[in-house]
Amino acid sequence: QVQLAESGGGLVQAGGSLRPSCVVSGRTFSRYNMGWFRQAPGKERELVAAISWSGGSTYYADYVKGRFTISRDNAKNTVYLQMNSLKPEDTAVYYCVADSRVLSQPSYYGTNFWMYWGQGTQVTVPS
Repeated sequence: QVQLAESGGGLVQAGGSLRPSCVVSGRTFSRYNMGWFRQAPGKERELVAAISWSGGSTYYADYVKGRFTISRDNAKNTVYLQMNSLKPEDTAVYYCVADSRVLSQPSYYGTNFWMYWGQGTQVTVPS
């Protein structure tokens, strides 16, 4: 069993930065591809970013490219999402996800691909 625990969300003014993190326990972290989804009120969950088990491959949704960076520290069993230039439309609950399978497009864009989910962390950017 794999457990994911997010932290680091919060309230930040537009243009500011946050860096949520997700600590993984229960299995060998380095074997898992990781990602971040988000869900805004009244909207479906959407993939924000993903990173391969080695960190060699990354994916970003178009609306966060150039602003968000996903990274991982396999020695600390932790994945990060550096969020810069935050906008009110970034307001959402952000979920950390993990899965050991190969990242095949477009499968991993969807929620059904990811086996393990964290409880979510709220990010609020007031307008």
